[in-house]
Amino acid sequence: MPTALGDLCRQLRLAHVVDYVSAQQNEQIRSIVEQILVAELDGRRRAKLGKLVQQAGFPHIKTFEGYVYDHISFPNGSSPELLQELDWLERKENLLLMGAVGTGKTHMATALGVEACRRGKAVQFYRASDLVSVLQEKFAAGTLSRFREKLKKTDLLILDEVGYVPFSQTGSELLFNVIADCYEQQSVIVTSNLEFGQWTSVFGDTKLTSALVDRLVHHAHILSFTGESFRFKQAMDRIPV
Repeated sequence: MPTALGDLCRQLRLAHVVDYVSAQQNEQIRSIVEQILVAELDGRRRAKLGKLVQQAGFPHIKTFEGYVYDHISFPNGSSPELLQELDWLERKENLLLMGAVGTGKTHMATALGVEACRRGKAVQFYRASDLVSVLQEKFAAGTLSRFREKLKKTDLLILDEVGYVPFSQTGSELLFNVIADCYEQQSVIVTSNLEFGQWTSVFGDTKLTSALVDRLVHHAHILSFTGESFRFKQAMDRIPV
């Protein structure tokens, strides 16, 4: 059997189709079967992508089309191209996107999450305050362990807007445990408008904050976003002169 047909059958787990096509001498039949299998594989991939994107919980779908990197400082050895290749995700490394409000951090985090879904990775997107609320609800209901096991099955956890809302002691401890679960087991993307030295104002306890930051920055790529808010600039541009 031609390699292309054999590969298609293996990817679709169609062992008996392999035997059938192998027995055919008619090239036209082989060609038709190959077209059908290509269409089936493409359909399965689209369905899987749609399911992964839906399960991820992105507030909006974003891509890198037209994205501007001029205001972003990348660490040595990193670049926009390397970032989008997702090698860091395969190595279970983290991304910390730090900078002022409205500078494209959430857009980048979402676009990377969507790209991860395209590659068959399981992603979960949460605003940090929303995840803390869910953790507290699960804790009160006695289902926290089950929820944490679900989070452990993801390849990438995205925590957006760390720093906008301070957490209670219980909320901080619950979120710390989730991040500790992720350490060297799966990747985390964090967006924040605060420098690490200010995170105590969010998590409260100095020791807990230090331990949390330590786990995040180890094996992490830290990107600094500067400049004025894109949203504010767009709003000002709409004002008639």
